[in-house]
Amino acid sequence: MKLASLKSGRDGALVIVSRDLSRMVPAHDIAPTLQAALDTWSEAAPLLQARAEKLELDVGEGEVFDPAACTSPLPRAYQWADGSAYVNHVELVRKARGAEMPKSFWTDPLMYQGGSDSFLGPMDPIPMESEAWGIDFEAEIAVITDDVPMGTKPDHASEHIRLLMLVNDVSLRNLIPAELAKSFGFFQSKPSSAFSPVAVTPDELGVAWGNGKVHLALRSSINNTLFGEPAADVDMTFTFLDLIAHAAKSRPLVAGTIVGSGTVSNKLNDGPGKTIEQGGVGYSCIAEMRTIETIVEGAPKTEFLKFGDRVRIEMLDHDGNSIFGAIDQVVEAYQPE
Repeated sequence: MKLASLKSGRDGALVIVSRDLSRMVPAHDIAPTLQAALDTWSEAAPLLQARAEKLELDVGEGEVFDPAACTSPLPRAYQWADGSAYVNHVELVRKARGAEMPKSFWTDPLMYQGGSDSFLGPMDPIPMESEAWGIDFEAEIAVITDDVPMGTKPDHASEHIRLLMLVNDVSLRNLIPAELAKSFGFFQSKPSSAFSPVAVTPDELGVAWGNGKVHLALRSSINNTLFGEPAADVDMTFTFLDLIAHAAKSRPLVAGTIVGSGTVSNKLNDGPGKTIEQGGVGYSCIAEMRTIETIVEGAPKTEFLKFGDRVRIEMLDHDGNSIFGAIDQVVEAYQPE
């Protein structure tokens, strides 16, 4: 089942989307919003699933699905907890700013609580006041949970995963060092994130979903040039099951909690990765590429995003079909209303 939220009010209007992302039907009579569906999942899900199956069987049913009319599946959420499941990425980015990585990072997940009150739509611009802030994208995967009891362990965490989606976790690299130097976490350096047009139930991934991982490549492009396509299951030190258990260690998680994977990152023969042009799988953020350039060449040469740059993030199934639709955004100079 594939679900989306059309732009309507603060919390969007829930629709069911066909598997090929071409058509949609409303679902407001079942649940007006995705959050409402998650709050009553045991009752709402069977009704949504039945309508989704009907949509697949009747090719003449529904309206044209337009991703540009969508907000993020959850336009705002009770919680957005972003992890760093790919420790290779953490190690490289810390190395770039001269910070050593404690050994505990390989056994205890990193996680920060991001702003969840104003997500960007999948095709909305990324408004920024200054290019000097070091504008970067981060291509990630996220899960949406139902109510997760405090103390839930990894072997029970899969029971609480309701939906998956893609993320562009926008980061302002030149603001991060000063914030982290205060030893109080991210805030200004992590503006509004964007999510894919569609959120899907785990069964939509078929054999590509297993053991708390997505076994597919995550593709990122900048200005229509492929930037990275690392495999989401490779080098994932902590699975989504581990991340959910980590988040729920000392608190319950409410329905509609979003847990992110962190930037998808692959090693190459236990060493730094390579660009697409060099025959590697590339990267899911610019910061990682700049780190590799520093390690190999002594200094970074790839610039962060500028006004007018376009970022596209997408995941294809084994037949080349888009699963979640694409996050497709242009960086724009912020203009106050």
